Amino acid sequence: MNHVNRPAVPLAPLNGLPPLFSPHIHTMILGSFPGRESLAAGQYYAHPRNQFWRLLSAVLGEELVLLPYEARLERLLRHGIGLWDVITMCERIGSLDSRIKNAVPNDFKRLKKDCPNLEKICFNGKVAGTYAERLAAAGYKTIVLPSSSPAYASRSFEEKRVLWEKILE
Repeated sequence: MNHVNRPAVPLAPLNGLPPLFSPHIHTMILGSFPGRESLAAGQYYAHPRNQFWRLLSAVLGEELVLLPYEARLERLLRHGIGLWDVITMCERIGSLDSRIKNAVPNDFKRLKKDCPNLEKICFNGKVAGTYAERLAAAGYKTIVLPSSSPAYASRSFEEKRVLWEKILE
């Protein structure tokens, strides 16, 4: 049987989700890039096994998981918390951060103009955390948190929750 080596089909670029912020936020949570389910739903952390909304519910002392998505976003803003990703566009097969190729970072300069009260940026996982030094140099307090992804299972929910409480410090 002859196998013909075919050139790899280029991946179509994927575009991320729009930011959630207001001039009143003091804290921003930055993920890496939305997974397939999140992109399909047009919602941050839409995968049912992702612990993001459970973690924030525990940290904020407010049930977010059962709320409609738009109400979750409203509650985050009410707590002074914004949401975005470090990557605006990339190529990727599947949802794993390790498969991200040709990543284009978001325009973080927007934050100074659009979020004048922003003081702290929390990164959801190590891939997002690779941008911590850059944003610390811009004058923000930065905290790299353990990933809420179901692929990151080396810490229990409770261990993650304790570390995620730094969002409120």
